[in-house]
Amino acid sequence: MKINPFFRTSVLALVLGVFTLQGYAADPILIGLSITRSPPGSVIQGTQIKDAMEIYADMINAKGGVLGRPIKLLIEDNQGLPEKGRSAVEKLITKDKVVAITGAHQSSVCLSEIEVAHRYQTPYVNTNCWADSVRVKGYPEVFNTSPYNFVVAQSMAQTLEAMKVKRVVAFAENTDYGIGLAKGVGEALKSKGSNIEYKFETLDRASKDFTPAILSLKSNPPDVVVLTMLPPGAYIALNQLYEQGVAASPKTLVYDGAGMADYPDFWQNVKDAGKYMMTIGMYHPDMKLNDLSKQIAVEYKKRTNNDPNRLIYQAVDSLLVVTEAIRQAGSTDSAKILEAMRKGKFDGARGVMTFDSTPGVAFQQWAAIPYVNYQLTDVNQAVGKTTLLQGPGLPLNTTKITFPKN
Repeated sequence: MKINPFFRTSVLALVLGVFTLQGYAADPILIGLSITRSPPGSVIQGTQIKDAMEIYADMINAKGGVLGRPIKLLIEDNQGLPEKGRSAVEKLITKDKVVAITGAHQSSVCLSEIEVAHRYQTPYVNTNCWADSVRVKGYPEVFNTSPYNFVVAQSMAQTLEAMKVKRVVAFAENTDYGIGLAKGVGEALKSKGSNIEYKFETLDRASKDFTPAILSLKSNPPDVVVLTMLPPGAYIALNQLYEQGVAASPKTLVYDGAGMADYPDFWQNVKDAGKYMMTIGMYHPDMKLNDLSKQIAVEYKKRTNNDPNRLIYQAVDSLLVVTEAIRQAGSTDSAKILEAMRKGKFDGARGVMTFDSTPGVAFQQWAAIPYVNYQLTDVNQAVGKTTLLQGPGLPLNTTKITFPKN
């Protein structure tokens, strides 16, 4: 029997079309991660973000992906350097054709990267860049699930006021985050009409020796030394404050403004120097966990043998915003994703996220981000065993704060 050539051609086109559509449906949705994988940036932060996002991507893919397509993470190492971050984002957008960028965790890098994302109108979700200047730029492509300096500075100022201290010295790393937060604490104290004597000194984050700055405090130690520094510099400063007898002491406590106390390598790097340190954090085991955060906690412990901390949940939430915006938009088109982010609600590991539209320090920021204040009272102490000074539903109580004895 002869087959009509037109019929044969039509059937072949249909078959090829089916295979093409099937192949298209299985093509992964590419999401770019610009994180620190090597020095001088915070490698520990980059590692935690990578681990958490891989866990969440695997969870999504196990349930069929998004829009019937698997999620694939493409990772670039920015080394914690602005110029490297700029190049990483440029490559991810123009060469790798990612639909969105996330993972950033150092403010100076963020500020460089968002210029590229803005130029290409590519969705960019900030994981852990605290500098208010990231928000003040007002770029419509940039959304923030990260803590931000304004709310952290307000909380730290409230704590210092409640402690009734007279003199505070801050050591700030020479980055947008460090200087911005140190300035913010001073501005917050001033806005409250505080009588606290406050000043800050900028330190080179790449330095291995901060003793000249620390020794200047020995003759007249302040009541509190505020640190707005990231590891490894923060660990060095904390150890040298302890070695020089400045803090912790019966006179002086350290107040960490970077939430470093729950890093997996915190205790192995600071040992006795970490005892009595107060810290602001974005997670404490006493905070209520939802189903998603419980699942993440179990899987993170299984894969890394470490307890989860705030950065794990921040990483999950920033990737969740990207994937859920794609789902809600029903598309990987940038404009549609951005519109979904602006209008949507996102049920994340730390709560339901929505984004503020008010220009300024909270622009496209999850403004109601939960946070805690707590104090470490023993060496090698798990976060869950620390003294919780303040948290969601728990008013600030500085009477719980303890000092070393003579």
